[in-house]
This record gives sequence, structure tokens and C-alpha cells, in this order.
Amino acid sequence: MLELLTDPQAWIALLTLTALELVLGIDNIIFISILVDKLPAAQREMARRLGLFMAMFMRIGLLLVLSWIIGLTAPIFTVFAHEISGRDLILIGGGLFLLWKSTMEIHQLLEGEEGGKSSAVQATFTAVIVQIMIVDLVFSLDSIITAVGMVDEIAVMVTAVIVSVGLMMVFARAIGEFVSAHPSIKMLALSFLVVVGVVLITEA
Repeated sequence: MLELLTDPQAWIALLTLTALELVLGIDNIIFISILVDKLPAAQREMARRLGLFMAMFMRIGLLLVLSWIIGLTAPIFTVFAHEISGRDLILIGGGLFLLWKSTMEIHQLLEGEEGGKSSAVQATFTAVIVQIMIVDLVFSLDSIITAVGMVDEIAVMVTAVIVSVGLMMVFARAIGEFVSAHPSIKMLALSFLVVVGVVLITEA
């Protein structure tokens, strides 16, 4: 550990990986912001923090089971000459979920106040947290596989995850309030999530 603290390469790797985690975490923050916006104001901050905490622990947990992650990249079966792995199945499922959820949100947004009210009635704290966990798994898996390919030291990876999630917590509320206060930005964010969903399916 002391060697890592005095190793310039380790610090460069930490900064690079932290920046990467932040970039990959932006879509996660946007998704969380849109979901928690459906909850009563008193519950939003708790749901936002809980969602980011779960993302952090899920990524650290995945880092500690690297052999399982590596195994996910092995082909399970073949479809039309294309090999499908466990990672591909998770990305396809996550992409489909993002497409479905984003499309539903856009539909409700275009319905105006009536659609917003029906959305608020259906949303519960537990349902929002479950949806956040599903997307956290997809984004965490892709993020960790990228991290494993960049850095060899688990300590550096875990530190980068903790630092990046800490920074996301600092800005998550401001981003969430900005998205909520500007319907046009919210529509752009949902369109971005639709693109992310398509990219996940295509990548898989």
C-alpha cells in the first residue's frame, strides 16, 4: 500500500479511472434524478443518496469478485454466428429496461399534468429503489469491466469508485433539481437515456 502512495503511475491511474467513473456515472445520475422526481419532496434526497450508495457498494462488490466478472465475458451460446456471454445478456436486459422506462417517461411527460399525476401516484419509494438497483447493476458492470482493463491494482480501483461516487453525491442534488425545473432538459435527458439503451443493446 505504501508503494502505491509513492508511485506516480498509481496516482495517474487513480485520476484517470476516477474521471472515467464520473463520465460513466453521469447517465446513472440523470436516471436517478428522473426517478426520484416522482417521489414526495421529503423522500427525494434519501432516495438519491441511497441509490448512489448502492451503486458504490455494487461496484466495490463486483471488484472483489473479478473472477466472476471475467467469466461473464465467456460465450454461453451462439445466435446467428454471434457469441452471447453473460455480460451481453445483462447489457441487453439493461438496455431494454432503459428503452422501456425512458419511453414511458417521455410518454407521461407529453401527457402534461394528467400524465404527471398518474406517474406520481404509481411511484413508491421501494419501486424507485428497485429500478435504481437494476440500472446500477448494468452501469456498474460495464464500468468495472472497463476499470479492470485499465488498472491492475484493486486498491486503486476501489479508491477511484469511492472518490467518484463521493463527487457524484456532491453534484447529484443540483443536477436533479436542474433537470426537474427544466422540462426541455428533462426531455433531452430522457432522449439521451434512450440512446444509451440502444448503445448497450448494440454493444452486447
